Amino acid sequence: MSLLSRSVFCLLLLLAPTFTVSSGEPAPALESVAAADAIQAVAEQVRPSLVRIHVVSTTYSGGRELKFESSGSGVIIRDDGYLISNHHVAGHAIRMFCTLHDNERYEAELIGTDPLTDVAVLRLLAPEGVTFQAAVFGDSDDIQVGDPVLAMGSPLALSQSVTKGIVSNTRMVMPGMFSPFSRFELDGENVGSIVRWIGHDAAIYGGNSGGALVNLRGEVIGINEIQFGLGGAIPANLARQIAVQLIDDGRVERSWLGLEVQPLLLHGEESEGVLVAGALPGSPAEEAGFESGDLLLAIDGVPLTVRHAEEMPIFNQFIADLPRGAAVAARVRRGEEEHDLELVPVAWEEARPRTFEFREWGMTGRDISRTYALEKQLPDRNGLLVTSIRPGGPCGEAKPMIHVGAIITQVGDTPVTGIDDFRAATASIVADEDHPVPTLVSFRSGRDELSTVVRVGIQPQEDPAREAMRAHLAVSSQVITRELAPYFGDVALTGVRVTRVHPNSNAEEAGLAVGDLILAVDGEPVRASRPEDHEVFSALIRQYRIGSEVELTTRRGDETLSRIATLVRAPPPSRELRRYTDNRFDFSVRDLSESDRLSPELETAEAGVLVVSVQQGGWAALGNLAGGDLILEVNGEPVADVAEFEGIMNRLPNERPQAVVLQVRRGVRTYFLELEPDWDGVGRPSDRTLRSDV
Repeated sequence: MSLLSRSVFCLLLLLAPTFTVSSGEPAPALESVAAADAIQAVAEQVRPSLVRIHVVSTTYSGGRELKFESSGSGVIIRDDGYLISNHHVAGHAIRMFCTLHDNERYEAELIGTDPLTDVAVLRLLAPEGVTFQAAVFGDSDDIQVGDPVLAMGSPLALSQSVTKGIVSNTRMVMPGMFSPFSRFELDGENVGSIVRWIGHDAAIYGGNSGGALVNLRGEVIGINEIQFGLGGAIPANLARQIAVQLIDDGRVERSWLGLEVQPLLLHGEESEGVLVAGALPGSPAEEAGFESGDLLLAIDGVPLTVRHAEEMPIFNQFIADLPRGAAVAARVRRGEEEHDLELVPVAWEEARPRTFEFREWGMTGRDISRTYALEKQLPDRNGLLVTSIRPGGPCGEAKPMIHVGAIITQVGDTPVTGIDDFRAATASIVADEDHPVPTLVSFRSGRDELSTVVRVGIQPQEDPAREAMRAHLAVSSQVITRELAPYFGDVALTGVRVTRVHPNSNAEEAGLAVGDLILAVDGEPVRASRPEDHEVFSALIRQYRIGSEVELTTRRGDETLSRIATLVRAPPPSRELRRYTDNRFDFSVRDLSESDRLSPELETAEAGVLVVSVQQGGWAALGNLAGGDLILEVNGEPVADVAEFEGIMNRLPNERPQAVVLQVRRGVRTYFLELEPDWDGVGRPSDRTLRSDV
């Protein structure tokens, strides 16, 4: 029995619950206690190397860049703060904060990410001289089914936790029975084509992604990634290899052949080789002369055989490591004959380049990848691929409209070969312009070459149209309906009942009080007797000039009184008040109206701006700002009205504070909200709720 086997055997004995009997009472399970102590020791050893990652990421939909929050886990791999996690946790991050086991918190930057293996590398932004405890990695090739393991991380954005289990499968792949849904794709890359997971039954949940799978020597043997019945971890050897490349080069270099292969047929006669399904057009494999049905026997003198799906990732890793630009020999069997072919591998390219938002166009777009060009059989890779459109935006309003999947090939006189050309053309169009500019645009839709005119630019905010100034009596009232009139002593009574006298107003000066009945204005009866007559009294008042004195015939109890009121200018309705929309943070505010100040929540408000809308997926929504909030301060600077607020917000891009702190009143409570923008807009929806992905 090997040393490792003896260790496993002893461990299983330690984990088994055993009891002895003495005087009829069970004795302590000493072996179980010892096992628990061993697990606790390992957990204490590894915990300082684990982090909980709070991530602000982006996605693109509806012509907009949408921000959302999520959480995951990471493992420190170097004492200078480099750590490993998953691409699906951090690969699209624009802001990240990492919390260590002792609750110390550091911002982190993304060093590099690889969607094909779902590995990302981050670096903790710590003060100079601060060092961290790096995890010890074990050899994942040495693990065996039945080995005890611990899954360590921060599930569901909680503090660090540990679960235990055993290795259930050392070469787990997505089951073919679920085809064509057996592909685990990230950014267009089939992760299962190159990763063969360590399957285990230690419980993992959303947020465990990027955390450590640890053996009982305290060594990291895998990076937890998926849950598919069993948990699945990326083998440590592969994860560490990818991490080193990301740290050194910022990306992973791979070779590409364009060769489509699959395992040998179950009922075929062949017992060696790899079955060639086809060669992609224009690929090195096609140029080398590969044909569908060929049996690939060897490359560069290395014999190759793939009988089962579990062997495909190893084959693909071998192909990815071939030297680029140098010819290698390939031997194939075609029918009864064998042939030697010459292959020249080229550099692998990402399947889905980074997407960007173009607010001036009301769309998102990206460069055209080699994979996309092949799948769509495009004549070339020139142009910008439109990935989403904002309804009612410039592209959506064009006739014909520029739709999702269209490829923009020319803007004005500028040919567009890719995103850099498009960005430069856009900057030229909107420079020194304060209104959208009609621009001739050429785009490809399927096989058609179309032209359209797009009004490129952001529509400036306009002050709302104002109604004519009208007279006003500062009361709220209700109609004296036929049902109410008898209770006031006269079934034929018409008019209004005062329900509120606005403080410090002309109505208060005239001596009006809640409960007064207003029956006539300058002797003209107020003919209001139905609920729908609620505007009759206001209409009577609006007929007068501002500053006029009117005689109000009122009743208070059984006494009829005459009161003189001086009419003032009616406050503007909320639709006429000044508004400001912040396109960087995606929310709108307006000045307070008189009706706002009459509400119980805002009646004591002396200054501030009212939030009227917050777009989901924007920085404001991410910071928990909500419609109805009253903004009182920005970074400690008081806000009196919209004009002052707009001035403050327009200064922020130049000042570039790390966070924009809003003091807001929400109901009777006051909060401080932190908005943490990406000022450069170079990062990679929804509400404040954390979304945790396994």
